[in-house]
Amino acid sequence: MRALAREGVECLVGGTYAFEVYTDIRRATKDLDLFILEEDWPRVVATLDREGIQSDLTFPHWLGKACQGRHYVDLLFSSGNGLCPVDSDWFAHARPTRFWGIPAALCPIEELIWTKAFVQERERYDGADVAHLLRSQASNLDWDRLLARFGVHWEVLLAHLVLFGFIYPGERHLVPRQVLQGLVAKLETAENVPFGEAVCRGTLLSREQFLVDVGEAGYRDARVWPDGALTPEVLLPWTAEIPLARRATLAPRRQARLV
Repeated sequence: MRALAREGVECLVGGTYAFEVYTDIRRATKDLDLFILEEDWPRVVATLDREGIQSDLTFPHWLGKACQGRHYVDLLFSSGNGLCPVDSDWFAHARPTRFWGIPAALCPIEELIWTKAFVQERERYDGADVAHLLRSQASNLDWDRLLARFGVHWEVLLAHLVLFGFIYPGERHLVPRQVLQGLVAKLETAENVPFGEAVCRGTLLSREQFLVDVGEAGYRDARVWPDGALTPEVLLPWTAEIPLARRATLAPRRQARLV
């Protein structure tokens, strides 16, 4: 962080550390998440190389890593589903702080909720994080910014807001009535997708659980152009990272059905 600051490369602290500041909930973590602009990646690599810190563009569409011995830092410039690229607004609305004595900035609360809302894997679900962030920071949220971040994926935000009211029935008032009413009105007037428009948006929530839909059931992957911003080639290493044993369970057990 000191090296990046010396070179004028902006970064934001996210992940568990930002979550703790916003919610006062402390938990163990194995790494540090820093958010950067994608165009700054070459400068990050050069800067860390001068410090003797190895870097690797692990997944070119969203994530790199900095490693030294057994320690590593995640350097993120988007999200795995390609929906949440880091842009200048992240830095314009960041929260100043000090981190290990270093002047730093936290990811904005709106972006933290936005990115976590789409993490709905079988082995990792960030819905509880979203609920805790809402409970702690609802009064400090820029709700217009949050709505704009979700954009056409407003149903994901609505789902989390409904669950928030279920989880904390005594705290429902923390979500502005006009926000919830506006989203419900959109739900009531939303047009049905024409028959035959077989697209699966589940892949925006989980890279694993809906592979059977896009691989065997004939659905289009919402992450892939023209529905999304990514390409099948970009997604290959991201999907290949899923442990083979778990990925095998996604395929229909045709032999078992025959028996």
